[in-house]
Amino acid sequence: MDDVLSQSEIDSLLNALSSGELDADKMEEQKTAAEGEYNRYDFKRPNKYSKDQLRTLFLIHDNFARMVSNFLSAYMRSNVQLKLENVEQTTYEDFIVSIPSPTLITMFKMKPKDEFALMVYNSGFFFPIIDLLFGGSGEMVSMTRELTDIELKIMRNLNERVLEYFAYAWEDVYDVSPEIDSLETNPVFSQLYSPTETVALVTLSTTMHSEESFVSICIPYIVLESIITRLSAQHWFASTPSEGAGDDMAKIATKQMQMVPVELMVTLGEASITVEQFLNLNKGDVVTLNNTYKDELDLWVGQKKKFKVQPGTIGQKKGVLINRTQ
Repeated sequence: MDDVLSQSEIDSLLNALSSGELDADKMEEQKTAAEGEYNRYDFKRPNKYSKDQLRTLFLIHDNFARMVSNFLSAYMRSNVQLKLENVEQTTYEDFIVSIPSPTLITMFKMKPKDEFALMVYNSGFFFPIIDLLFGGSGEMVSMTRELTDIELKIMRNLNERVLEYFAYAWEDVYDVSPEIDSLETNPVFSQLYSPTETVALVTLSTTMHSEESFVSICIPYIVLESIITRLSAQHWFASTPSEGAGDDMAKIATKQMQMVPVELMVTLGEASITVEQFLNLNKGDVVTLNNTYKDELDLWVGQKKKFKVQPGTIGQKKGVLINRTQ
């Protein structure tokens, strides 16, 4: 369409303005009103998630951050804090290019869906965790490097536990069973979707030993497309029971406590020997303990002496029978 005015049209417009038939201020108001009737839309970056749906995703992952903080603090025996910072929608391309290298990318399926979601650990988060798991103090390495096969195996096992809490956080909206497909350290090998695919990007800040870092969760729209109507405040609160909420919270707390690892130790007996005797011990030597096979033994729970037990066997394994509390 040609928007250029001819000379005769220009003359007619000037005459109308000079004679008062047209008001320049009213024309400007009409133009502003007309422009306000539409919003610019970028077809390369469509907004598929509504504000209400993003708010629901915020609630889900805020709960996830609290559960994982409690789990990691108990599991690592160190203060680990995760805090939800933001939930936004972006494109898959923008998400991938924002990932630093090296990093730890966990690609998992949100079963029963076969589509992939991604959980990304920044190096400032996973290196201190690895240091703690191998008996260190949880310090950040002086120079980042690629993860070894053993370290990847350790982090895969930890991720399986973390994804269990991911499923708990989602259970009020949708029953998912996260299943790890692979772990990558280079974003180049994570080209799972079209660059223009819309994704929900969840960003969590982490703090451990004064070391601050980030964890990101990328959920493509195609993963949630079939349940997108459930991501609304109305559905969220409708699925939350108003009565018996205290009982439900108690059940959840009990379930979480049951998953905390506890160290159990049985003391078979004690013996006092000299340093010289200890140094001269050889294979086949017998050290006599102060207990007999009929005596009850002490079972320790963590650092506390808790039960009196009797030793025995369970099938082909050694075990104890709890007789009474201390």
